[in-house]
Amino acid sequence: MNRIAILAAWLALIIIAIITVGPIDMRPVSGAPPQFERAVAFMIVGFLFALAYPKHIWWAVLVVVCATFGLELLQNLRPDRHGREADALAKFAGAAMGLAIGWLVDQIIARRAR
Repeated sequence: MNRIAILAAWLALIIIAIITVGPIDMRPVSGAPPQFERAVAFMIVGFLFALAYPKHIWWAVLVVVCATFGLELLQNLRPDRHGREADALAKFAGAAMGLAIGWLVDQIIARRAR
């Protein structure tokens, strides 16, 4: 299970990185408000990283938070993209929720395994 979680976490982050810094046309649109889409995407990444690295949760937090703000900054290197503070905060909020939920799920699983 842990190998699958690790693979899923990194794959999700790579996909989001490609979409975030790639051409704007690559960005999928669900019809939901863009801030909600951003938050959900990073919530998934945070959740997966928390499950992938339960014994190193602070490392997972560092990776996800750095990716959140780093990818937003990298958008400024493209002429057709723009990094915004509000977008970064929506992504951060989603990442924080995902990390917290993932950590809680891991704690529940660990307690039931005892």
